[in-house]
This record gives sequence, C-alpha cells and structure tokens, in this order.
Amino acid sequence: MRAPANLKSKDTTLDIVGVAERLYDQIGFQKTTVADIARELSMSPANVYRFYAAKSGINEAVARKLLTEIEAAINNVVEQKKSANEKLRAFFEAIEKSHLQRFALNRKLHELLVKAYDEDWQILRPHHQVVHNALAEIISQGNREGVFNVGDCAEAATQVRTACIRFCHPRLIVEFAQDAKPTLDQMVDLFIRALA
Repeated sequence: MRAPANLKSKDTTLDIVGVAERLYDQIGFQKTTVADIARELSMSPANVYRFYAAKSGINEAVARKLLTEIEAAINNVVEQKKSANEKLRAFFEAIEKSHLQRFALNRKLHELLVKAYDEDWQILRPHHQVVHNALAEIISQGNREGVFNVGDCAEAATQVRTACIRFCHPRLIVEFAQDAKPTLDQMVDLFIRALA
C-alpha cells in the first residue's frame, strides 16, 4: 500500500532537513550545495527543489529546527516546579547554554544561527514570540507568588529580554564569553530587584 502523497512529502521534507543539518555540521552551510544534499538522499537536485524553492529555504528549515530545540529547553524551565526567581535564572541559563554548547560542539551549525540572527530571518519571529511568551509567563508567576509587582508582564518581558540580549544572541554570547562583567547572575539579580 502506498503512503498518502502529503505524508510522503512531509517525510521527504524531514529527510532533506536531517541530511542538510548533518552536512552543515560537517562542512558548513555555505559549502554545502543542494547537489550534495540530493546525492546523500539518492535524489536529483531538481527533486529537492520540488520541496524547497531555494537553498535558503533549506537553511531556514535547519535553523528553525535548531531554534525549536532552544524553545523546548525554555518551555521545560517554565513547566518546572520552581519559584519565579529560580525560573528567571534558569530561563536565561538554558538559552545561553544551548548556544555555547552548539558553538563548542557544532560550530558550523552555530554559524548558521548567527547568520539567521544577524540577517533577521523571518523564522526568528515565531521563535522570539515563544521566548517572549515564556518569559512573560515567568514574570506573571512571580506576580502570583508576590515576589514581583509588575503591571504589564508582556512589557516587562520585552524590557528584560532587551537588556539580556548578549545572553540570547548566538554571536554576542560567544563574543562576550570571556568578558566577566556583568555576569548572567548579576543581570538576573538586577531584574529580580527591579521586578519586585
């Protein structure tokens, strides 16, 4: 029995992204061609283009997959049974750790995310919204616990995220990794006092 066409298309799309991610990790996204991806999948480049109109679409799909991993880490923080103060710290630690680990272990994939951030790819919009919503929920929890006194949790989340950009942007995390001050803990301590 043949698989439905839409199921096959979804599987092929996932296969393309998986192979592209592996090749990007090995030789870099700039050096990987659509022909390289097609060859690994025993397909023609024309067949790959049936699923992605351009290589930039494959780049975005791989970057989106990497961003989804960060989103899972921060959503895990939100769901933990911890205080808002603990979650606020763990939230930024999860983002920073994800980027630093990728830089250490998968530098070429890290470069893809840096390019996405530097060029403000469209795929960042939903990612930023997930990050924003998670942070707003942590601040809202702090209000409910009585440790924060914030009128507009969404606006506070925007301000906190903006102030902590160097702990969230993949290029800035690496650039400032050796710069000891202010530390993430110092920044979170400042936010906790400000939100109170």
